[in-house]
Amino acid sequence: MKSMIALMCLAATFGLLAGQTADDPAAWTESKWGPDDEIGAANLLTPDRVKLAANLVTTGKTYALGIETNAQTPAYGTRFFHLTIAQPGQIDSKGLGPTHTTYNDDMVSGWLGIGSQIDGLGHIGINHVYYNGFRGAEFAQADGLSKLGIEKVPPIVARGVLLNMARFYQTDVVPAGTAFNSAEITQAAEQQGIEIREGDVVLFHTGWLSLAGVDNPRYLSGEPGLGVDGARFLAAKNIVAVGADTWGVEVLPFEAGTGVFQVHQEILTRNGIYNLENMNTAELAADGVDEFMFVLGVAKITGAVQMIINPVAIR
Repeated sequence: MKSMIALMCLAATFGLLAGQTADDPAAWTESKWGPDDEIGAANLLTPDRVKLAANLVTTGKTYALGIETNAQTPAYGTRFFHLTIAQPGQIDSKGLGPTHTTYNDDMVSGWLGIGSQIDGLGHIGINHVYYNGFRGAEFAQADGLSKLGIEKVPPIVARGVLLNMARFYQTDVVPAGTAFNSAEITQAAEQQGIEIREGDVVLFHTGWLSLAGVDNPRYLSGEPGLGVDGARFLAAKNIVAVGADTWGVEVLPFEAGTGVFQVHQEILTRNGIYNLENMNTAELAADGVDEFMFVLGVAKITGAVQMIINPVAIR
């Protein structure tokens, strides 16, 4: 509760800094892919780029980028996750029919924005205006989004790039509040001899996820991550998605003079770039993997804002 109050105070202090730009909607609300576009940077996922990504597979080794999700998963704010197993009509019975068929079903109550997750383009807005100028009052309903729903996201198969910021800063866990901006991103990429290209999925390894389940208060109190300048730098590179082994991808505490979750606004709202949170990058980093084939099929739950995911990196 204290952290939520602090965020509210921050919002009041900074006054809707990002919202000031809403006075010039043509500067960011008109998608280059047309007034009806709902998938943003996923338009860059061409068959030719998929084939180039497939060419990166040399060993066939796969890496699960998702973490396990359960009731103990540390989560932002009041988010929670509960699983219930049901055996309908089977208590004290031998099962169904002559072969005594028994079965288990499951039900989930909780948030879809928990654990390893993708933020859809309907997640973050600027003064109630979202990607491509869609207004929240026109598409955000209690029973689902009629625009920008997670079901619109096509399969994401792309070249993946891992920037090992823990190695860049020569530490196991990059400290909270460390911002990755254009200078740091450029230097880390040069150190690894890797180039960020149009259509890429860019992931940051910071070691922060190693705190989850070990020191949850520290894990949730802040994080290293993308700064506003860094977000704009990556957007200019025309990437498809950005992610990290942190719960919010962007740096926290926020940079001085910036708005509340302004990096989310730069990535999602202004540029239609997808946000991938709590990515398990540790094994990729341990193996020294710099580039790989990234594969993600998002569950098509109509009108959902976010989704629990388990992307796969293939080396």
